[in-house]
Amino acid sequence: MTIEDIKKLIDKEESITLELKKTTGELKDAMHTACAFLNTDGGWLIFGVTPTSRRILGQDVNDNTQREISQALSGLEPAVEAKVNYYDVPGSDGKKLIVIYFDAFVWGHEPYTYDGKPYYRVESTTKQMPRELFEERLRAHHPDFYAWERRKSDWLSITDLNEDRIRGALRLGAEGGRVPDSVLTEPLKSILSKLQLLSSDNQPNNAAAMLFTKNGKGFYPQFTIQMARFRGTDKNEFIDNQRAYGNFFDLLDAGMAFCFKHLSLSGKITGIRREEHLEVPVAALREALINALCHRHWEEYNAFVGVAIYDDRVEIFNPGSFPHGMTPENITEPHGSFPYNPIIANVLFKTTFLESWGSGVHRIVDACLAQGLPSPVWSVDKGMVTVTFQRPKHDPSTPQVRPKYPSSAPQAALENSQVNDKKDPSTTQVRPKYDPSTTQVQELIIHMSDHFMSIKSMIAACGLKSRKRFRENYVTPALKDNAIERKYPNEPNHPRQMYRLTKQALEWKKSHED
Repeated sequence: MTIEDIKKLIDKEESITLELKKTTGELKDAMHTACAFLNTDGGWLIFGVTPTSRRILGQDVNDNTQREISQALSGLEPAVEAKVNYYDVPGSDGKKLIVIYFDAFVWGHEPYTYDGKPYYRVESTTKQMPRELFEERLRAHHPDFYAWERRKSDWLSITDLNEDRIRGALRLGAEGGRVPDSVLTEPLKSILSKLQLLSSDNQPNNAAAMLFTKNGKGFYPQFTIQMARFRGTDKNEFIDNQRAYGNFFDLLDAGMAFCFKHLSLSGKITGIRREEHLEVPVAALREALINALCHRHWEEYNAFVGVAIYDDRVEIFNPGSFPHGMTPENITEPHGSFPYNPIIANVLFKTTFLESWGSGVHRIVDACLAQGLPSPVWSVDKGMVTVTFQRPKHDPSTPQVRPKYPSSAPQAALENSQVNDKKDPSTTQVRPKYDPSTTQVQELIIHMSDHFMSIKSMIAACGLKSRKRFRENYVTPALKDNAIERKYPNEPNHPRQMYRLTKQALEWKKSHED
């Protein structure tokens, strides 16, 4: 760089990458800016120029000046290798310009501080970095040390985790091809270790508690979901207000059941089948709620994941922020996967509850568009990330059918008839005789008989591929309907489990074949 290059550089006003100082008498303030450059987009720090008129004056430079600059730079942490350049100012009797360039911040590197305080650049202004931004960068640089999910649970032991739920989740993962079948018979401690759910002393970490706790109530107040149905389009009046507490699967089930309770179900006959749709697609709501639970800031114990239903919209929100570089404006553009809680996200991926590679947003949007609804809107405000779904216009006087939401809990015991013991008070329809509750159950009955079949054979008979969706949409509802029964009813997780039609399902099938 020459003195002419510097003249061209300072012809521009001070900006996010340029700071002008008259002399090194402003050295301390200049180091705040140097720290800000290092934490933002990099930039030029130039001494010997008046900031307002951008007149080149230069300054006297001696050994003491160079020593002061070196000492000032040593106050930056981590240490910086910044070359200090000196340029003669023509016609100034030996005065010099002092020019230092600082590299831009690289995401994942340790954030910089000066005298123990972090700074960053906002346009042409140097400001002290907000605590949450500084902590986010610390976590990105050293996730093993700073992440909440990796810390040892202060209250729970392995016996406080729900083993049935853990093994049930892994069975879904094995059926989905994401974990080997051999993991199903491993000791529990070995499983937890492989899933990174144990601390260094082999005790559950916070991620294990969040996913699988069975008795942590009171220890983790943030393991709560708040749900409300408001009258109208504001929060002035409740129709229904609930809270539920528990692990990931408990909260997911509670949130989805609340949506099923307060959103309308519609259906139409296509051929001999009835197609039913929740007014906001179930797949979109479920994906949004999974994302809210997976990516929320769990260290914030006094804030909750929530579902708010208004006359015109549904909002799902969680304490948190978007990943670095992602905004409400560009979230629907193709992007990678940057989970805030990578251990929790990895377990949910392996157990088929979460997809990788940042595809969740697209599935939410596609599900809404396929049902004729506008794309949902994401927003961030006061530490809360919210996704808003528009409800279709409907006649509020039309009676709503309240289907029960099938539990997403992975343990096989939740597939059995104990779910049917909890009657839904909003259900008014009484069937005089058996009738399949969904078109999927109807289809399953048509393709089965009184001979036991494996899950693999059942999927093939129905012409399907996805084990996960087959269990969710066919097997679980059919068990609740008492349309199918297990070969080993007392061992739901039996490795050779098979299913056949019950007597009532056989009678229904025969009546429709005649």
